[in-house]
Amino acid sequence: MATGHTRRAHLGLLGGALLLAALPALAIAGEAAPAPAEAVAAATPKPGDPGFVEYLLNRVDDLHRGESSHGLMQMKVSTKHWTRSMAMESWSLGEDYSLVRILEPKKERGTATLKAKEDLFTYLSKTGRTIKITGAMMGGSWMGSHFTNDDLVKGTRLADEFTADSAEGPIIDGEATYLITLTPKPDAPVVWGKIEIMIRQGDLMPAQEIFYDEDGNPARKLELSDFRTLGDRTFPARMRMTPLDKPGEYTEIRYAKIEFNVGLERSFFTLQRLQSI
Repeated sequence: MATGHTRRAHLGLLGGALLLAALPALAIAGEAAPAPAEAVAAATPKPGDPGFVEYLLNRVDDLHRGESSHGLMQMKVSTKHWTRSMAMESWSLGEDYSLVRILEPKKERGTATLKAKEDLFTYLSKTGRTIKITGAMMGGSWMGSHFTNDDLVKGTRLADEFTADSAEGPIIDGEATYLITLTPKPDAPVVWGKIEIMIRQGDLMPAQEIFYDEDGNPARKLELSDFRTLGDRTFPARMRMTPLDKPGEYTEIRYAKIEFNVGLERSFFTLQRLQSI
């Protein structure tokens, strides 16, 4: 039976994944200077081409990768027994470094999470304690949400761990999609029995992901929406993770502001910064 998380954090995004994905970096679609439109069109495989599905998977992976970003976001967590809202500030550098701190509510201001390569730390402002998240804690909830600590740790690429098939997907928010069905390769370090990714045909942005447990039952759904274009990048400003075994529950993250190429260095992402920011 699946444990509800995967050693490869994919949020979307998400498993990303918000994700998807370290959450601050989910909004980064890449930092390189844009290539001429003619060259991009020539290099883009078309549906039915041998490399088309792998190209789509690489686009999903690269949505989580970039140089640097700084953002402000709101997170709302709704469970059967309570609802919680938080304002957060985030910084990221590439795929290996990110820092997220709570701004509101006031009683939790300063609580923060640091990701430095494969290490994950949480600073609790109430007690002044810093906790390193160990392997046994990776499946635990991140800041009380439906995202796990494991969702914040990036791993290898989808094409390395899954076999992919493509088909015509459903219409999502008026957009036609491709349906990419991923099944784990024999030795892949994942617990999901299957992942379905719906990718919009118009702009090749991921719109929805459904994760199935090893018994073939849908376990959770990640929805990405409110797509915005900033410069040469398009990104989802809204992510919602829904546990499908808990009707009515969800975690939603909305970006209020995001900026790229902010000149961060690795020295920004330290335990000292985590405790003082």
